[in-house]
Amino acid sequence: MIPLALDAFGHDPTWVVILKAVLIFVVLVLLTLFNIWWERRVVARMQHRIGPNVNGPFGLLQSLADGVKLALKEDIIPKAADRAVFILAPMIAVIPAFITFSVIPFGPTVEIPWTDVTTPLQLTDMPVAVLFVMAVASIGIYGIVLGGWSSGSTYSLLGGLRSSAQMISYEVAMGLALVAVFMYAGSMSTSEIVDAQQKLWFGLSLLPSFVIYTIAMVGETNRAPFDLPEAEGELVGGFHTEYSSLKFALFFLAEYINMATVAALATTMFLGGWRAPWPLSLWEDANTGYWPVLWFFAKVLIFIFVFIWLRGTLPRLRYDQFMHFGWKRLIPVVLLWTVLVAAIRAMDNTGGFNRTWLIVAAVILAVLLVATFFIPEKDVARAAAEDEPFDAFAGGYPVPPMLEGIPVRGPAGKEY
Repeated sequence: MIPLALDAFGHDPTWVVILKAVLIFVVLVLLTLFNIWWERRVVARMQHRIGPNVNGPFGLLQSLADGVKLALKEDIIPKAADRAVFILAPMIAVIPAFITFSVIPFGPTVEIPWTDVTTPLQLTDMPVAVLFVMAVASIGIYGIVLGGWSSGSTYSLLGGLRSSAQMISYEVAMGLALVAVFMYAGSMSTSEIVDAQQKLWFGLSLLPSFVIYTIAMVGETNRAPFDLPEAEGELVGGFHTEYSSLKFALFFLAEYINMATVAALATTMFLGGWRAPWPLSLWEDANTGYWPVLWFFAKVLIFIFVFIWLRGTLPRLRYDQFMHFGWKRLIPVVLLWTVLVAAIRAMDNTGGFNRTWLIVAAVILAVLLVATFFIPEKDVARAAAEDEPFDAFAGGYPVPPMLEGIPVRGPAGKEY
């Protein structure tokens, strides 16, 4: 049985709750500044460049300088924009990004320094905390859609529609990947899910769910190679093309906080949360005090590094390929995996089950997923078009046929 970790919440004094909320806000802002600097340095190293190295030690203050410069730039609102919605959209995008961290556990129950107050290193928790994270994160999509629609620009509108369709489709696969975790943890509470991974992390026992979630979280955050809503060659800059100054900075902040959100959720769901990895877990005090905060952020930064690595390595996909992969590959596979885990879990609870079959089933499912990429799909519309003779006057746009036997005069009277 998992200990009822929810009993530890709801007893903090008001000043402790305010302190936790302020610390979460400060940590997320500082983490965003660090991640921007880290991404520039890592990508620069991959491309044999130097990267930021002037402002501050190792260029650490470059992100802060860019943020101040961006905030002080002229704020332009297009004439065709819906002013109220145009201003409100960045706030709708960035506020849910901060709220989602309210149920993420950073560590166990500790004693606040210079006081005798003990409190969990988590703002709050609830029986459906993971569903709360998914629901609040989905609200951020409204900010992106409204930002693209209210700009009065075709490119911004197309970018907003692309981004919303992409985030919604990959949230389906992301949510289904977490169902297996709920079944094995017996709870949707983030703190109880961490407690359920004391012996074995779900990233090992539920490896297909972990892989599917990792792919879906990259697509859901609009990061390369899935950054199709911001494809410069097609949509200039996507939904935030018409934004400038502080409003653009809020969209930028929301994107990087969402990266940290999905990384923190992956750490909580699959990598034991704040628990120390082996062999550090052999140390008696590894999971006590404030040490777990270090393990938690180390795991989160590993996921952030994967985001950066993918951006500097993989080329951008076509949008139809990306959506096809999400709806016709990822979602069917995660549905089959969820049914398989549910059946194995039911048999395990009733008459016992050899877990070796779970590993065998996971390997077979992974092989089938890879095999589907090598099956060519027949384009019915293109095949039908190739079989029919070409009609130059079809569709209402007549193309005059070339005159046979009559010379056509080109530039400078040259005949062809």
